[in-house]
Amino acid sequence: MEKKRFKLVSNYSPQGDQNSAIDKLSEGLKKGCKYQSLLGVTGSGKTYSVANTIKNIQLPTLVLAPNKTLAAQLCTEFKEYFPENAVEYFVSYYDYYQPEAYLPGKDMYIEKDTSINEEIEKLRLSTTNSLYTRDDVIVVASVSCIYGLGSPSEYAKQRVVLKIGEDLDREEFIGKLVNIRYERNEYEFSNGKFRVKGDTVEVYPAYQNRAVRIQLFGDEVEAI
Repeated sequence: MEKKRFKLVSNYSPQGDQNSAIDKLSEGLKKGCKYQSLLGVTGSGKTYSVANTIKNIQLPTLVLAPNKTLAAQLCTEFKEYFPENAVEYFVSYYDYYQPEAYLPGKDMYIEKDTSINEEIEKLRLSTTNSLYTRDDVIVVASVSCIYGLGSPSEYAKQRVVLKIGEDLDREEFIGKLVNIRYERNEYEFSNGKFRVKGDTVEVYPAYQNRAVRIQLFGDEVEAI
């Protein structure tokens, strides 16, 4: 796991009661206080105070918001404060969700119907990847984060880690990609797909906006 400190970037410093609030929040967290409250009117810099608290305690942080809109706003603000760290957005990927139902008055059964937002799904996968690969992570989420994503140990088993100079059997590598539900497609290259050209395997991670090219020399990873 990558070790990196939270680095707060800002053109201004805490003012007025912010200094006291930041110190008390930081001290409370270091002492293990489970419940603390930060009060203030709109525009009083509460997000900035929380950002300074994160910088002081240097721990991965989960920020819960009551809805997707506020979560997106907070995520944007934290990205500005921590441009060198991983600030992730984790909300429900459903644009539309109709649970199955039965209307006895009409003797009618309604099937479950859903519509998944692929961009949000990619952001959720990015969050999971960051949590497994680095410790400088801030996750801004809605209540969706309380639902389990499966066993962390099983997720770790499915990861594929590559390093230049290491041995890698091409066919075995392709098999692993298929096992974790990557689709081989030589023509439509997008998230969650890969293609093979001789000793070159190109993979488009499900959680990134760019692809990765792995060049092999025999059974050795020559370049990534």
